[in-house]
Amino acid sequence: MCGRYELKIEYEKLSSLLKKDLPVGFEKNYEQQELIKPSDPVLVLKNEGKTSTSFMLWGFSKWNQAPFSHSGFRPFNARAETVKDNRLFRESWRHKRCLLPATAFFEKGHRLFRKDSQAFWLAGIWNRWMSSEGSELETCCVLTTEPNQLVSPLHNRMPVIIPNGLEEDWIESIKDGYGLKKLEPLLNAWAPDDWLAEPITKSLISQLSLF
Repeated sequence: MCGRYELKIEYEKLSSLLKKDLPVGFEKNYEQQELIKPSDPVLVLKNEGKTSTSFMLWGFSKWNQAPFSHSGFRPFNARAETVKDNRLFRESWRHKRCLLPATAFFEKGHRLFRKDSQAFWLAGIWNRWMSSEGSELETCCVLTTEPNQLVSPLHNRMPVIIPNGLEEDWIESIKDGYGLKKLEPLLNAWAPDDWLAEPITKSLISQLSLF
């Protein structure tokens, strides 16, 4: 499960992929984020014919489900084992995969991060909601998988991490069945060797509303 994460990195150190096609004013208004949670706007790398950076709401909406309505379920995670068959997610798995940059994620009072403190990519899928008036809003969720030895004492799920160098393979929008099959090994548990899990203080748990 991934329900809280952070992006604490200077703009200059963001991946060059995120700077290929930026929203207007992004560099000027960029801020590091200590806590990112469901329903927040999140920074996302996607591909609809070209690689671009976007802001989406974290919480997956169907095309006809208003993201701001109080009715309906808007999942912030999707299980990697069933994403290709789940009616809600399967079209996005085929055509709308995305990446969310992060520097740590949180589980049960612990902060999990790379030993080198570098940013990493959370694997996601996204969708576009359109109102009856024609306005558009993009929403996304993070894929989760079985936990590795580092995460399993804390939770029975963990986020799927896409290794550096495979970003554009993951987000490429046009994939045939063979291309999608080649992505499936990335959905498995990742090796914990280069990662750490550190407890955070009770005061920080309260401050960040972690559970």
